[in-house]
Amino acid sequence: MIAARPFNRIQIVSGLLVLVALGFTAITLKAQLEGSDRGIAPIDSASSYEIGGVAVDVVAKDPEQARQAGWRLAQRKGWKMLWARMNGGNENSAPGLSDSTLGSIVGGIVIEQEQIGPHRYIAKLGVLFDRARAGQLLGGHGQSLRSPPMLVIPVQISGGTPTSFELRNPWQAAWARFRTGGSPIDYVRPTGTGADSLLLNQAQSHRPGRGWWRMLLDQYGASDILIPEVIIERQWPGGPVIGRFAARHGPDNRLLGRFALRAPNGDGLEALLDEGIRRIDGIYATALRNGELHADPTLVIEDEEPAEGDDLLTLDDIVEDVVSSTPGGTIVTVQVDTPDAAALSAAEAALRETPGVRSSDTTSLALGGLSVIRVNFSGDINLLTTALTARGWRVEAGTDVLRIRRAPAAPAVAPQQP
Repeated sequence: MIAARPFNRIQIVSGLLVLVALGFTAITLKAQLEGSDRGIAPIDSASSYEIGGVAVDVVAKDPEQARQAGWRLAQRKGWKMLWARMNGGNENSAPGLSDSTLGSIVGGIVIEQEQIGPHRYIAKLGVLFDRARAGQLLGGHGQSLRSPPMLVIPVQISGGTPTSFELRNPWQAAWARFRTGGSPIDYVRPTGTGADSLLLNQAQSHRPGRGWWRMLLDQYGASDILIPEVIIERQWPGGPVIGRFAARHGPDNRLLGRFALRAPNGDGLEALLDEGIRRIDGIYATALRNGELHADPTLVIEDEEPAEGDDLLTLDDIVEDVVSSTPGGTIVTVQVDTPDAAALSAAEAALRETPGVRSSDTTSLALGGLSVIRVNFSGDINLLTTALTARGWRVEAGTDVLRIRRAPAAPAVAPQQP
């Protein structure tokens, strides 16, 4: 018989220290995930085009009339700038629209700077055009060039400390308020809440391993990575602020361009970061037009082809078996990006050909925006999501609502020469 050996004091103290350490680690991890000092929801600008930096200088009888005249002038200038952006021409080629027509397609005016005098109004304004209404007048032009979904990890270096989504910072806030509706880049902007602070931290932006990147891209519904970086340098307390910006792309952190901006003091930091994002967006747009913003082929997950002679069920067969045994049906609202009529026709055809779809009716048509299709499906919304994903669509699911868009095609790999 072996007698039990009593624990000595050192072993008891060591065990208590281990328990305290584990408890402290759990509390720290919970605080890191649930802290209130992170997470900024990005502005939803998918329903509008934005034209910024429209300068107006108007004289009228009183300040109110001068302001209204300035806003009408900004709408006219903004329309010409939007037409030139979407069609790649000059502003003089834009068709003339009446003020009443412009008022029906303008969704809002953003005041960037303004000075109001007794008889004069001087301002720099932004004009928000409703994507659905303006898209009909634009004819869907300018939408053929569109990047695949790009996951954005903004990195700020201030005081020698790099941060991304670990804590709220001015650079993350600037990206959250950036309106992406008029950009050819399909930005996927995380909110920074939940596990974002652990998965999308600054260290991840320098990790070259493809396996982890594939998992992140699949989780966030993206095809590649964009890493916009800013180094904030303050010359002295209350003095000038210098921002050194860099536009990086891909898991290898490839540099596409860099520049520097200067603000007279800390009060101008917000405007400095907004201008930096506008220029970085221009760098990414130029890279897209030049063919440099293609998805990295090493990030594509290739499915293994089944061996010859294998009798395998297809996903359509499985869906048909499930819906045939499901009584009743589910009404699902499907939102689809429709830059032109061909995109709408492709979405309608894909829904009609999906097993289990009893009927599909287009209830809202918005060329250049989001069209809405009402689908009667013999099954639940999760099964419809699976069926559409298998047919090459990227699907974002909500409560009885799906948003679908075409998944980017995998880049062709040139065969190696023997």
